[in-house]
Amino acid sequence: MPHRPAGFTLVELVLACAILVIATGAALPSLYGLLEHHHANAAVSALTRQMQLARTAAISRNHRTVLCPSADGSQCLYDSDWSGGWMLFVDDDGNRRPDSGEDILRIEQAPTSRHLRITSNGGRQQLRYLPDGSSAGSNLTLSVCSPRGELLARVVVNNVGRPRSERAVPGT
Repeated sequence: MPHRPAGFTLVELVLACAILVIATGAALPSLYGLLEHHHANAAVSALTRQMQLARTAAISRNHRTVLCPSADGSQCLYDSDWSGGWMLFVDDDGNRRPDSGEDILRIEQAPTSRHLRITSNGGRQQLRYLPDGSSAGSNLTLSVCSPRGELLARVVVNNVGRPRSERAVPGT
C-alpha cells in the first residue's frame, strides 16, 4: 500500500480561507454594533459620574457649581454639543464661567469615542447646581447618538439635581 504524504491540498486551504472570510464578514456588523453600544455606555457613565461630582461639590463647598461643554478646558461653549468634552467649575459669583484656574474642578476632554455625538436639549446648554444640590431651571437631557444619528442613550437631570440614564431600545 503506497504511503500518502500528510497535509492539506491547495483546494482544501482555499476553501477553508473562503469559509473564514464569510464567517468574519457576517460577524463584523454585530461586533461594530456591540462596540458602539459599549462606547455609548462609557459616555453615559462618564457624564453621570461628572454630574454626581458636580452636585456633591456644590453641597460640600456650599457654592454653585457648573458643568458645561468645553473644547479647551478653560471656557464653556455656548452651544448644545458636548462631544468634545466638558468642564466642572465652582461659580461663586454666578456668571456661569470660571473666573480663575482655581475655580476649575475637573476637565474631561474627548471623553468618548470620536464617533459618538452628545447633545443637550435646546433650552439648556449648562448644568448648574445650587448649594442645596438642586439643579435650577428646566430638566436637562443629554442625548448620546451614533454617527448615523441613531439614539443610543440619554442622561436626564431633573430639577432636584438627580441624574438618571436611559438606554435606547433598538428598533424604536
